[in-house]
Amino acid sequence: MLALSTPAAAENAAPAQEAAPKSGPQLGTYGFDTDGMDTSVSPADDFYLYANGKWAEKTQIPADKSNYGMFTALDDLSKERVKLVLEAEKDVKGSKAGDVYASYLDTATVEKKGLKPIQPWLKQVRGIKSKAAFEKMLPTAARNGVGALFGGFVGQDDKNPDVYIFQIYQGGTGLPDRDMYLVENDKFEAIRKAYKEYLAKMLTLAGEKNAVARADAIFAVEKKIAEVQWTREDSSDATKTYNKMTVAELDKITPGLKLSSVLTGVSPKITEVVVAQPSAITGIAKIFADTDLAVLKDQMIVNSLATFSNVLPDSVSDTTFAFYGTTLQGTPQREPRWKRGVSLTEGTVGDEVGKAYAAKYFPPETKAAMDTLVKNVLAAMGRRIDGLTWMQPETKAKARTKLANFTTKIGYPDRWKDYSKLKIVRGDLFGNDLRANQWGFDDNISKLGGPIRRWEWGMLPQTVNAYANFGMNEIVFPAAILQPPFFDPKADPAINYGGIGAVIGHEISHHFDDQGAKYDENGKLSDWWTESDVKAFEAAGKKLIAQYDAYKIFPDASVKGEFTLGENIGDLAGLTIAYDAYRASLNGKEPPVIDGMTGDQRFFLGWAQVWRRNYREANLRQRLITDPHSPSAQRAWVVRNLDKWYDAFQPKADGKLYLKPEERVRIW
Repeated sequence: MLALSTPAAAENAAPAQEAAPKSGPQLGTYGFDTDGMDTSVSPADDFYLYANGKWAEKTQIPADKSNYGMFTALDDLSKERVKLVLEAEKDVKGSKAGDVYASYLDTATVEKKGLKPIQPWLKQVRGIKSKAAFEKMLPTAARNGVGALFGGFVGQDDKNPDVYIFQIYQGGTGLPDRDMYLVENDKFEAIRKAYKEYLAKMLTLAGEKNAVARADAIFAVEKKIAEVQWTREDSSDATKTYNKMTVAELDKITPGLKLSSVLTGVSPKITEVVVAQPSAITGIAKIFADTDLAVLKDQMIVNSLATFSNVLPDSVSDTTFAFYGTTLQGTPQREPRWKRGVSLTEGTVGDEVGKAYAAKYFPPETKAAMDTLVKNVLAAMGRRIDGLTWMQPETKAKARTKLANFTTKIGYPDRWKDYSKLKIVRGDLFGNDLRANQWGFDDNISKLGGPIRRWEWGMLPQTVNAYANFGMNEIVFPAAILQPPFFDPKADPAINYGGIGAVIGHEISHHFDDQGAKYDENGKLSDWWTESDVKAFEAAGKKLIAQYDAYKIFPDASVKGEFTLGENIGDLAGLTIAYDAYRASLNGKEPPVIDGMTGDQRFFLGWAQVWRRNYREANLRQRLITDPHSPSAQRAWVVRNLDKWYDAFQPKADGKLYLKPEERVRIW
């Protein structure tokens, strides 16, 4: 399962067949791939390489990927499985999933139609005659999925989580981060040059003249927008980004852009909003007022082609990939078309696909085993809360209540989305994508004034990931992550607790990290900690920030400790809690030594194994700017803060990872 996929496999190859299940663990003798270790490396110097060094050395990144590791291996497996489902659905009359997938594979029709399907929309954009008309067009653009100066969606009101409210956030830029416009260095300058070339190519493909000069004008406006945008650190702060106001009050902070009329076009039900970055929205409104209409229209034309690039001819999709895939991520080639078809179908009718996937690939016994693991890790978190020395008794009681109020979702939803009103036509690839965007937009807006959809999931069953939802006070584990190396019912429990157990602990602890801790037992953004609790927590957080700030990945780029703090707390707390749960599951007995490894050693190896990942340099550099998670090696290194890791591996004090007991960060 974890073998490398063949990146250049023929797109019309026969569907893959499922391998026969092994009688024992899928990896090694106890659930860990010992062949991937490099025991010539001391665990005290680099625990990641000790556990994964030979795997890293021998594993090549497929040409269609920007990185490759355990997550991507499982994602490949999920795509292969979904392909089997969709190949069967293609022959089922009335199957929306089958019709979407078949439409995407029909490249002859896509190429024959060319840009004709998007021309009616581009004609509307070109026909805008005034700023007022541009404003009026923004709700239609948003409904079509085309980004503009700012973004918006309906979500829970953080301070009244039983109610939905419209939320607005900054937009208006095409590069992944404001630093790429503003920071002066050779690498960002090369990206800026390539981006301008991309903008010019897209305008040319759209049939526009003087593309180079017009691309420069788009970039100049986006650079101005980047100057007023908030940093990722500030934009991740739940307190700073909660700014509730009436629509009339919003108009007062956005002179030059009448957002009240825009929001009325979105829905007349919008009377209040939460603005994530008020000063940025104010700045963007002023830039809008000062910018020539022609430039705004050009930007929307490019955004429109980019939005629909995957359902337009290769001339457009290849251009988009060349910049966003190759220049920014370092990926040499696109995925085979069937894989892109799987992704598109999941994005269109994901629950229809997920329902079939879950029925075929998520057995009841896996769910039952996960239920037990989750209960054990939750119990361990409760004991951790009880034993804290820095938290006041009244805060502990509230934390315990919050923990008791958790909802856990495992595998797949109890209720699926209804796509009956979504029109899908076989052979109409662009139309399907456009209507799917509109359906998704309308579905989101329809939440206003309605009950909270506690049944709704933010991920599909076939997604290799997990998440914590603060407003719902829930933790969610899709089916696809509940398999080796994260979880294998036939593996040694130490591996499972070090793998999926730590992931469970990670998601639990997110509700108590630097942002999640701001939400109470009902999912409400509120101050429920005492002042002394906050000071102690922030002091520990500062130590963790400093620890990760010191990790230099390239001579000119390091991990951002503040930006990654929440995820680093999640790793530290999650592993700590999972270890407690593992030891508790043994009922006082010592686990056997297997292949020369003690139970505790196997637990920490299980943790290190799930973070196996090789990166292309461009991808890793971008992640340091845009990804709130630390790189995989540094995630494995979090063990240096756990006393039990020192007991297990007896690292010498001169080891690079060694920390004196008083230097180790302890939070939960």
